Amino acid sequence: MSESTVTDSHCHSEHPEKPSVAQPVSCVVTELIIDGAGCASCVGKIEGALKAVSGVQHAEMNFAQRTVSVSGTAPSDVLVQAIERAGYNAKVSSAETDTDELDEKEQADLAYYKKLMRETWIALALGAPLMAYALITGEMSVNTTTERIVWLIIGILTLGVLLASGRHFFVGAWKSFLNHSANMDTLIALGTGTAWLYSMVVVFFPEAVPAQARHVYFEATAIIIGLIDLGLALEIKARGRTSEAIKRLIGLQAKTARVIRDDKEMDLPIEHVLLDDLVRVRPGEKIPVDGEVVEGHTAIDESMLTGEPMPVEKAKGDEVVAGTLNKTGSIVFRATRVGKDTALAQIINMVKRAQNSKPPIGRLADVISAFFVPVVMITAVISALAWLNFGPTPAIAFAIVSATTVLIIACPCALGLATPMSVMVGVGKAAEAGVLIRNGEALQTASKITAMILDKTGTITLGSPKVTDVVVVSGRTELEVLQLAASVEAGSEHPLALAIMETAQEKAIELSKASSFNAITARGVEAEVDGRRVLFGNEKLMHERDVTLNVAGDDFVQKAQSLAADAKTPMYFAIDGKLAGIIAVADPIKEDSISAIQRLQKNGIRVIMLTGDNRDTAKAVAKKVGISEFVAEVLPEDKAKKVQELQMAGEVVGMTGDGINDAPALALANVGFAIGTGTDVAIESADITLMRGSLHGLADAIAVSKATLRNIKQNLFGAFVYNVAGVPVAAGILYPVLGILMNPVIAGAAMAFSSLTVVSNANRLRLFKAQEH
Repeated sequence: MSESTVTDSHCHSEHPEKPSVAQPVSCVVTELIIDGAGCASCVGKIEGALKAVSGVQHAEMNFAQRTVSVSGTAPSDVLVQAIERAGYNAKVSSAETDTDELDEKEQADLAYYKKLMRETWIALALGAPLMAYALITGEMSVNTTTERIVWLIIGILTLGVLLASGRHFFVGAWKSFLNHSANMDTLIALGTGTAWLYSMVVVFFPEAVPAQARHVYFEATAIIIGLIDLGLALEIKARGRTSEAIKRLIGLQAKTARVIRDDKEMDLPIEHVLLDDLVRVRPGEKIPVDGEVVEGHTAIDESMLTGEPMPVEKAKGDEVVAGTLNKTGSIVFRATRVGKDTALAQIINMVKRAQNSKPPIGRLADVISAFFVPVVMITAVISALAWLNFGPTPAIAFAIVSATTVLIIACPCALGLATPMSVMVGVGKAAEAGVLIRNGEALQTASKITAMILDKTGTITLGSPKVTDVVVVSGRTELEVLQLAASVEAGSEHPLALAIMETAQEKAIELSKASSFNAITARGVEAEVDGRRVLFGNEKLMHERDVTLNVAGDDFVQKAQSLAADAKTPMYFAIDGKLAGIIAVADPIKEDSISAIQRLQKNGIRVIMLTGDNRDTAKAVAKKVGISEFVAEVLPEDKAKKVQELQMAGEVVGMTGDGINDAPALALANVGFAIGTGTDVAIESADITLMRGSLHGLADAIAVSKATLRNIKQNLFGAFVYNVAGVPVAAGILYPVLGILMNPVIAGAAMAFSSLTVVSNANRLRLFKAQEH
């Protein structure tokens, strides 16, 4: 589950965030669970330790989930050792399935949550009464022998709190010290440890301290530990909600399948289904694995994967996808993809990897965090020295309070959570809308797109030609013309022929056998059907065979031109040397392409259509969908050149396509969007996959991207402002003006609250809804 050989975009690539068209399948991706990472500064240390290991090509940590994804050839035990040398604990998940992995993580989080809450109550049980006593009496001084004895007992109890509730901070700080680094644990351990040690010095050697400074801070030590533990516990609770998208996707997986073997039906665990097994699915049941229908007819609800609300009709030969819901009929299908190869399993894997990835704005926060803790420690020392040299009496007390408060308030926990929390929720929201985002960079860049290139066939249009018009001369019937045309085209693989055959099947037309068949290059076909000589092709073929196109004053050339102007391909049909009619075939525009393109344009995005079709057809389609810029008769390499041309003009380019010929342009674009109904090569080359064919997925992806980036900026701004404003106040900058010096307890509460605020703000994204369409 946690270590698998996959095609990974970070392997053997000079640009890890941008997948190339084809990747080798020799890269092991290992997921490790991290213990002991306290703040954003830990991220850089862990990633750095892993990247230094031979064979590691990419390492990326998700601080919110406390997991790290490593791509390369290094064994998992070597990776674990590297993390342990850096001062942290790591393990490879033992789960075999996505469900087991999620359960394992939830159980670990629940156990840690309960441990933190237990530690919180221990700390607050001592700290709260002491705080109440201090507020009521204003007395925390040591002047008499009785007071010394009482405070000695309380000091020992506070040491018990430090060991029982704050031990993990001191252990983490010691490990960081051994590795010549510092993190959140360092700040908390120094702050609370200094307050406790100073208080014990006052208890044991009161004469060594000025009378005005004989004040103990046991209540602050206990309360700070309690509040920080409480903040971490609440953060874990809130953090769990960001995984709901993954939970829902995993929840789509069926647990069992009814397999037919040796003419016997048996219910088997999903893991025991084999390739080519026959599987029966009854009404109301989930499709357990991917397959191809071999018997029966039904309607399947695919909305959980594609976002498309209407059930899809399925019959023999149609594909079914694991996780979708069978609505009406009973079907039997042959398993074509099982286990980790199913579309749903790959979607879950893609969403998890995207949630673990970092957008560029997140990497900036990691870099800043790496320098932040040492700067804070220096600031605390400078603050203490300033109070000792220039502060009022008792200077030592003011120095201790200001240094402790600076150390406590400056922990960059919120900074570390700011980006990954938003990315996890944003990627999950996109997945719910049928939009699969491959990596964090695509998530960020999509919000900046200024120009969107759309391939025509299969993207704006359905990609499968349909007969749209049958125009017949007087004395002929539509059924007669279709019957003869379909009889001639039977067996042909040409898209136009397939369109005619499909229409004949829909109308239940019985075909005749054609003989003397002759395909005329670039003109059409001729054959004999039921004793009649039939011609079917373009205007040139008709002229060459002297077929008159003006029948009884009715100009069929003009009718053909009118059809062509409407983005249709007209073909003339003649029987025994006389025109019988025109059959027009077109690739219909998707129902919602026009409204989706309007959404993009309303957002200020320049929309350009590219197609290999002729200019007249391209012009007609562009006019219908409201696109003013289009390029016709383009080759695959021309599409990539158009992307480069726009990029050189300063545009941030999105490219949307569904075919193999779109792959170079998809890979070259700033963000490549693949239509999920298209080819695997196109999907592999793209940064974002639209699971349904609708272009509304484009607008939804961009909307989610903008909302996520806005949320990240809010979190980062809040975290930066909190730290930048909090440190000077904690150091005592307001004391000369307002006589205010922040209490260390307030600093502890503020630190816990800041992390909770970031997590809560990220969870607001779960309420985000793209524009209705």
